[in-house]
Amino acid sequence: MTTTETQPAVIPAALTSIVPIIPGFHPDPSVCRVGDDYYLANSSFEYAPGVPLWHSRDLLTWSLVGNILDRPDQFLAGHASSDGGVYAPTLRHHDGRFWLITTDVSGRPGQLVVSAEDPSGPWSAPTFLTGLRGIDPDLAWDEDGTCYVTYCSSDPELRGIAQARVDLETGTVLEAPRPLWSGIGLAHPEAPHLYRRGAYWYLLIAEGGTERGHSVSVARADRPEGPYTGAPTNPVLSHRSTTHPVQNTGHADLVENADGSWAVVYLGVRPRGVTPMFHVNGRETFLAGIDWVDDWPVVDEDRHSGPVRDTSYTDTFDGSRLHPRWVSPGAGLSEVAAPQPGGGLQLRPGSGPRAVVGALTARVVDPAWRFEADLGLAHGSGALLLRLDDAHWCEIRADGGHVHAVVRIGPLETQHGAAVTLAGPSLTLRAEALPPTTGGPDDVRLSVVVDGTEHELTRFDGRYFSTEVAGGFTGRVVGLRALDGVVDVAEVRYTPLVADVSR
Repeated sequence: MTTTETQPAVIPAALTSIVPIIPGFHPDPSVCRVGDDYYLANSSFEYAPGVPLWHSRDLLTWSLVGNILDRPDQFLAGHASSDGGVYAPTLRHHDGRFWLITTDVSGRPGQLVVSAEDPSGPWSAPTFLTGLRGIDPDLAWDEDGTCYVTYCSSDPELRGIAQARVDLETGTVLEAPRPLWSGIGLAHPEAPHLYRRGAYWYLLIAEGGTERGHSVSVARADRPEGPYTGAPTNPVLSHRSTTHPVQNTGHADLVENADGSWAVVYLGVRPRGVTPMFHVNGRETFLAGIDWVDDWPVVDEDRHSGPVRDTSYTDTFDGSRLHPRWVSPGAGLSEVAAPQPGGGLQLRPGSGPRAVVGALTARVVDPAWRFEADLGLAHGSGALLLRLDDAHWCEIRADGGHVHAVVRIGPLETQHGAAVTLAGPSLTLRAEALPPTTGGPDDVRLSVVVDGTEHELTRFDGRYFSTEVAGGFTGRVVGLRALDGVVDVAEVRYTPLVADVSR
């Protein structure tokens, strides 16, 4: 059927306690400052290239520099869905060099360390610190240059937050890891970060789990090794058991500004719909201010405010390199996507055991949005894909002279809605997230435009592509893949449709 276009709305200014500074599936933020420049890295899990890197001058507006793990020797694509791949990184600058430490839980054992003089790269080949079993590693240096890795241990003999001195140049762990402070007794103490301020060393951690009970707690000590004493006001940040529109707040990282003030970045989600409420775009990055009271950090969530950034883009693929927004869940991007010298892009199917999820995708970053792609199918067949993980996705398939929608929810996969006959090799595929009609977070609508007429293929409740239904640690991505042959992509367009800063 023919439908009326939904027009983009004006996006208003809003407090960053409600609107993320980096929206969409950008969890586990780690931030550092070098002069007047801020740099921030996020975890990326199965998606390659891995670890998006951002730059800002004001902590409010961020531009995507690139992806730190952008070579197969650093991170190999094709890991398991949702809970595999690269977990939480820590980004630091020390002695004229940027350092990043993280854990590839699906790759080589050990904490992965890379470094660079210029944050735009190239980043070094990885060094692996073996013997520190766990995730969420942090880097900190004392006055004499001794480097400490503090992490969330998975060793059955050493549960909780642990620490050891290391030599980053050689990848040597210099001592047996020791336990530190593991919070106030909530579940899953994790995400440690260590800082020196004045006379104290501060240990910031997350606890309570990365779901609704997520919290931030802090302790301090005279030495990096401890012993640590917790703050009397712990947890210092949590939205658990509240009606705040941002939930699951935790996994925080502090940064000192050039003027001596402090700020904190942390992850949160924006759930919507009927109880238990559903979040679909993953864990996002938020910002708050920090005051120091009796030498303890106090979070001021309403200190920073500014306009919500324009998230729309049009990509005609007119350069030799893809924009760093593009990532793939199942194959290296160069395997499935090739920008053409005269503009446009060619897509080919992936190979190997996860070829079916080899796709060109970008993170969804808005509550309501439209994604369109102009395709040429003279030499192949292709699909527009909306994906949360291997078992929760939908796509518009254009093949065999027809266009139809396929929906996968858990073990159930079926064609959904009517099919449309193609009149020629060129068409526009369209996916949208629209205001909900059935109590979910949104409605997912899939359609095709043929000869200027839009035909709706299907519309369904978006809760089935939410973390509360699917589990896991990622968020929605949207993009394209080739089913067979070669698919020509002339242009893609992403547009936010409505401003929704309260839900």
